[in-house]
This record gives sequence, structure tokens and C-alpha cells, in this order.
Amino acid sequence: MFHRINFVGFVSEITMPKKTLKRLFPNPKTVQQHPSLQFLGTLLHEPNLWHLNRRSVSRAFLVGVFFAFIPMPFQMVAAAMVGVIIHSNLPISIGLVWISNPITIPPIFYFTYKVGTVLLDTPVRAFEIELSLDWALTELGNIWQPLLLGSLLCAIIFSAIGYIGIRLFWRYHVISNWNKRKQNRLAKQDKAL
Repeated sequence: MFHRINFVGFVSEITMPKKTLKRLFPNPKTVQQHPSLQFLGTLLHEPNLWHLNRRSVSRAFLVGVFFAFIPMPFQMVAAAMVGVIIHSNLPISIGLVWISNPITIPPIFYFTYKVGTVLLDTPVRAFEIELSLDWALTELGNIWQPLLLGSLLCAIIFSAIGYIGIRLFWRYHVISNWNKRKQNRLAKQDKAL
């Protein structure tokens, strides 16, 4: 059975079977038994951390998108810890953090910086984002307030949009499947008469 995922704003439509998604995700037992994660104890044994259901997936979007917009090291670790606490789908929570990757970090954080300058009513400083410790130590000290404020606001807004959007999409998908089943049932009854 194929599930159609249609995200507003994307040019193409992605159609992917649920089985393929499950194959892409790591095996829960492998993750639960990984030596570096043993400090979490039984927290990784929560079933919603691995299931694809409305609540766990929408929470995963909330967590993953939020941490994608926060300029901090170890975003995936933070997303995993919060994901475990709120029982979101762990692979999706961690995977969505990669919205901010080495290619997208400069435009994302420049945008959040500009949002912060508007909110703080400060002038925009000219700078280039570099992924280096030297840049972080020199430039970040000058722009951290608008960057952090803009990032926090964008993280809250976009993660809320993701959370609500997934819940609405899931509801739409379930209702459309019910309607298709109802139409098929009615068509079979009409053929029988």
C-alpha cells in the first residue's frame, strides 16, 4: 500500500510505501543495544519512539524542526533527548534536524539573524557565515543577540507549523481513505444489484 505525502511549498509530490520508510529507519533493537546509548536505560524501549502514528510523527516534526533552527552544536543529541522525553518518533526527530546542514546553514541563519534585527530594531551587519571555530569566536560575539532571538522565534513558528501541518495532513489522509473505502463498498453494492 502506498501513502501519498504532499507537503505544501514543495514542487513535487513524494509517493513512498510505508515499508520503504521502515527499511530506511534504523532497527530499534540495534539502537537500543548500542553501547553509547546504554546510559538511557529503558527510555529507548518506548514503542512510540519507533512507530509511525499521528502523535509520534507530529511530535517528531515539532522537535526536529525546532532544533534545526537553533544555532547550537549537537542538535541531533538535543533532538533525541527531547524526542525521548515527549515520546516522538526518534528517527524522524533526528532526521529533521538535518534541515540545517552545511549547505542550508548560511541561508537559514542569515534569515533568522535578519528576523532578529527587525525584532530588536538594530541595523543589519554585513558578514559572511563560515563553518569554523575562528568565525564563531569573532563574528558570533557581534551578532549573537539578533541571531538567537530570530532563531528562537523561527524555531517556534516553523515547528508549530510542522506539528499542526502533519496532524492536519494525517487527518485528511485518514478521511480520504475512509471515503475511498466507502465509495468502493457502494460500488460493489451497486454491481451486486
